[in-house]
Amino acid sequence: MSTLTTKWNPALYNNKHSFVYDYGKELLDLLNPKANERILDLGCGSGQLTYKISELAGETIGIDKSSEMIADAKSKFPSVTFQVGDAENFNFDKKFDAIFSNAALHWVKNHKPAIHCMYENLKENGKIVLEFGGKGNVQTIIHQLRRSLQNRDYIKQSELKLWYFPSVGEYTTELKATGFRILLAEHFDRPTELADKNTGIKDWISMFAENFFAGVAPGDVVEIKEEVQEKVKDKCLVKDKWYADYKRIRIVAVKEKG
Repeated sequence: MSTLTTKWNPALYNNKHSFVYDYGKELLDLLNPKANERILDLGCGSGQLTYKISELAGETIGIDKSSEMIADAKSKFPSVTFQVGDAENFNFDKKFDAIFSNAALHWVKNHKPAIHCMYENLKENGKIVLEFGGKGNVQTIIHQLRRSLQNRDYIKQSELKLWYFPSVGEYTTELKATGFRILLAEHFDRPTELADKNTGIKDWISMFAENFFAGVAPGDVVEIKEEVQEKVKDKCLVKDKWYADYKRIRIVAVKEKG
């Protein structure tokens, strides 16, 4: 397991990247929480969707690897249970009726342990409702970021493997091998508008791709972000609005009897 840690900035996340949980609201219809259900929000971030779930479910717990995000969630939604936890290694004494995860599992490069943990922590016939980055996600932005780093001889940084963006077939194959029955599996384009019309791509990089700049001179960091934004303009700037080229996987599956 990689020792690389992503340092999250809750203020930047909530102020300029609220689309992460705004889009996740669509998933709540698929989750369809019930008053008698116990539900886990895996990779809950700053807790907005966890709170929405908690308004409908009997018991809701949110876990996230980021202590910064969990602290922010606790401060905003004190009535909900939040705790620091790792998607690759979690265990609860009491099993869940459903596990929900939005925009988190592409950060989990060791996906097999995460799938195993989800299976083991669900009741029989328990449900998972997942959405995360799929194959080709943010390809335009990241390809240019790698090129800009390479052009300045930051070769090691340009080769960083920060995410896991599988095809829908790759992920569902592993789910089925673990014991899940797939109810819904889709891979779709979702160009996502960024908040700031002047600094949209630069803000996105600062929020989600800052690890690429470990060991990069501060002046080069500023220059590279400017360059990436300029170079992707033809694909990512539409009618004076910046868009990230998101591609998402959405899955609903149930745990079958082992």
